[in-house]
Amino acid sequence: MEMDDHKRRRNLILYMLIAFAVYLVLSSVLFPNFKNGGLEVEDVTYSQLLSDLEDKKVDEVSYTTDDAQAVYTLKGEEGKAYRTTTMPTDVDLTNRIEEAGATLRVTIPKQDSGMWTYLFITVFAPMLIFFLLGWWLNRRMKKAMGDDNPSMDFSGGGFGGFGGGNLGKSGARIVASKDVGVTFKDVAGQEEAKESLKEVVDFLENPKRYEEIGAKLPRGALLVGPPGTGKTLLAKAVAGEAGVPFFSISGSEFVEMFVGRGAAKVRDLFKQAKEKAPCIVFIDEIDTIGKKRDGGGFSGNDEREQTLNQLLTEMDGFDNQKGIVVLAATNRPDSLDAALLRPGRFDRRVPVELPDLSGRKAILELHSKDVKTEPGIDLTAIARATPGASGADLANIINEGALRAVRLGRKRATQEDFEESVEVVIAGQQRKSTVLSDHEKQVVAYHEIGHAIVAARQKGSAPVTKITIVPRTSGALGYTMQVEEDERFLTTKQEVLDKLAVYCGGRAAEELIFGEMTTGA
Repeated sequence: MEMDDHKRRRNLILYMLIAFAVYLVLSSVLFPNFKNGGLEVEDVTYSQLLSDLEDKKVDEVSYTTDDAQAVYTLKGEEGKAYRTTTMPTDVDLTNRIEEAGATLRVTIPKQDSGMWTYLFITVFAPMLIFFLLGWWLNRRMKKAMGDDNPSMDFSGGGFGGFGGGNLGKSGARIVASKDVGVTFKDVAGQEEAKESLKEVVDFLENPKRYEEIGAKLPRGALLVGPPGTGKTLLAKAVAGEAGVPFFSISGSEFVEMFVGRGAAKVRDLFKQAKEKAPCIVFIDEIDTIGKKRDGGGFSGNDEREQTLNQLLTEMDGFDNQKGIVVLAATNRPDSLDAALLRPGRFDRRVPVELPDLSGRKAILELHSKDVKTEPGIDLTAIARATPGASGADLANIINEGALRAVRLGRKRATQEDFEESVEVVIAGQQRKSTVLSDHEKQVVAYHEIGHAIVAARQKGSAPVTKITIVPRTSGALGYTMQVEEDERFLTTKQEVLDKLAVYCGGRAAEELIFGEMTTGA
């Protein structure tokens, strides 16, 4: 711990020295003419000064006795001055200035206070502005992030409040065991995944059973599946079932602008996990930091690779007998580095697939418990109408049905509300503002009827449950809904040809009735 703090402080001092050097350079570029009131100064010969005096062009002359330099401005010229070194033997210079009608200002330096003012304006003031701007930006970022990310805090540590006390903090969200509030009962439609993770729960509850026989549970398990299937919910349910703290962080939160920050966050995450063991550490979207390395010695993102290397080191370094289990989620397992997937790391893969018919029904029943519904709601029909829907989609369907009931002034949601919500999730809201001409309505109607007639003539085609020509926000001017009565896992060649025929039915109907096809076909 002391070594890490010492290293962070050393890095901070290095950053401050670099900032100081940068502003020394910038000050010489941004404030080169401070002593001349910010005027653009051009060096000229002494003869040029005499010529300008003779032509009565000079407006004001500033003469400094210590370096015998004269800086003068011309009448009618703004923002520009001319500098020359005078001749000490020219005793008539003062007279010439007076004859030219110019103002003469003589400066006799008595002390070095001007140098300190110059340093303050050109060096210390920009540095102060730099730190104040950084503080303000971080306050804005913390506010935008809900003020729950300590890694963005510049307070703590030394150096007048700009210390490195929190620069290496992981920023992980920590949920105490009593506050997790999610168990396997709250996860539906993922029975196989729950079965695979029950062994992890048993290990956290009864580690001695595994120690006695000499078994070692994998340090990490990878939850693989499409978005919205409940990977985060499953990870939280494992912690809830085992009654242990839950650490949650996204892979994108490790990626930082400053080199070394991501690796420092990984170290801090596992340090906190060891202090609160047994516990669950969950890393969402691990493919953000765990992508395959090119292996050519050159990297497009050294910070990401350093973070990945630190993660691998930490997973190799902790003793899993202490009860630390790392769960990670991704929908791109093919992009992960092989080092992450080797034995001793994320060597156990838990598929979290899209739910089947029974899984969809179970998810709908779970989410509809908190919604007041009319008696006799047929959730099986809703489950049949949503093949390929994820758990998040099904939860949204129930919520959309409840919202529709409220919009229509009802106290309870009906079957019609949920059926309409299926269409909202699939095709979008009704576009009541879209006005079709009578001809366009006829084209859309014949088009959809063409789909339905061809489907009715096919032997193994799914029955048509709804035909509509109401435009939707997805861009569809109408659609024909077919719902399979049973879940299908195998399809014959003839069935594929029948589906293609149904898809072309609308196109054929337009050509048959109107003699031509539209862009909607």
